[in-house]
Amino acid sequence: MKLSNQIRPISYLKAHTAEIVRNLSKQQEPLVITQNGEAKVVIQGIESYEQTQQTIALLKILSLGMRQIEEGKVLPAEDVIKRFRERRKNR
Repeated sequence: MKLSNQIRPISYLKAHTAEIVRNLSKQQEPLVITQNGEAKVVIQGIESYEQTQQTIALLKILSLGMRQIEEGKVLPAEDVIKRFRERRKNR
């Protein structure tokens, strides 16, 4: 993703809001809005936003798993499967 093509001043946002919303619905790239030459906000289509949130959630789960591995808080898969089978039998 090359954000340099997706940078617009706030005046552009004000003048082309409907067009921007329409384009963001079609494309997966966010739009960076500047004010006085500084990046201030990022506008993103809802599907792209949801995908970003899902990616972040998966990365958090992965990070947690890696931390648990580093801390030795893991069990062999065979032991876990054996526990599940025993629980199911006891129901």
